Amino acid sequence: MATNYDNLLMIYYSGTGNSKRVSEWIGEKASDAGLRVHVSSYQQFDPESISDFRGRTLIGFFSATHGFNMPHSMLAFLMRFMLLKGSDVFIGNTRAGMKLWKLFLPGLSGIAMYFPALIMMLKGYHIKAMYPVDLPSNWISIHPGLKPKVVDSMVERCKRLTFWFSGEVLKGKPVFLKSFILLPLDLLVAPIAIGYYFVGRFIIAKTFVANYNCNNCGLCVKQCPTQSIIMHRRRPYWKFSCESCMHCMNYCPKRAIETAHSFVFLLLAVIIIFLNPILASFSRDLSNQWLSGSGTASSLIYYIMQYSGMLIAFWAGYRLLHYLMRFPLINKILTYTTFSTWKFWRRYHIPDRDNKVIKPD
Repeated sequence: MATNYDNLLMIYYSGTGNSKRVSEWIGEKASDAGLRVHVSSYQQFDPESISDFRGRTLIGFFSATHGFNMPHSMLAFLMRFMLLKGSDVFIGNTRAGMKLWKLFLPGLSGIAMYFPALIMMLKGYHIKAMYPVDLPSNWISIHPGLKPKVVDSMVERCKRLTFWFSGEVLKGKPVFLKSFILLPLDLLVAPIAIGYYFVGRFIIAKTFVANYNCNNCGLCVKQCPTQSIIMHRRRPYWKFSCESCMHCMNYCPKRAIETAHSFVFLLLAVIIIFLNPILASFSRDLSNQWLSGSGTASSLIYYIMQYSGMLIAFWAGYRLLHYLMRFPLINKILTYTTFSTWKFWRRYHIPDRDNKVIKPD
């Protein structure tokens, strides 16, 4: 296959392996075409690894989609990235595809490609393509993992489409159509992406717990892509920096990691019923006393206080929950009042190249 480049650099962010797999497929296609290829996660990327690149280089950034955006840690990496300036770049994301009978359903990207593309354009790179891949959704905090047969069919389909995309972009052709088909819906969820980035991701980070099956093996701590899990009082503890990539929950060999649904529902009820009315009254009083009773100012103060209050409430509530989980009775009550503990709530594992489930290291 004739190509327009001499080198390919693929950098990815991946929790459960979707974006990593797509990056490997693209790298495989480029290698078969005779290009020098380097594929790496953003955490392990070493600039020295591309010191032998000569000629034209194509750079690809592929990432999972979190809250209709690229994860914060990957965005921070793009902000710092300054190598091979002026090169052609393509942006891709895996966006939680689903399947209904024989119908493959696309996910939504939100701003997960557009914002990173803007960052790279402002840095002087040339955006050559944007491409979403609808590999299976892994967000088992809100739904069970898909059946293995469904996962297999989705992976095979995405592999064929990714090979087609690879051939086109390696020839230097612009590929944008698929990224723009759902643009109206992506724009519709853009405000959610902003809310998730500034508030939602911190709240969701405080919903993970280890149940009574945890044997303190430390695998979740070792494999966390963002080093956001620590052992505190002999139990895993999730920090605010957690990206909710779902690696720990999907690959825990003991199925010991859960989303504490009952805790979330209870804490949200307390916030809505008790905390929010207090904050609303306080913001009105503050506006009347200092801002001439401005309704706009009162609303702004209320929303700032509401979101700040939610973060503080989830931080304090999570600290208390982590302490209480040491008591077997409370641990079992919380475990059996979360959806993810039941057998029908499957974990998600992307098949390996031989169509076998990837096991954790």
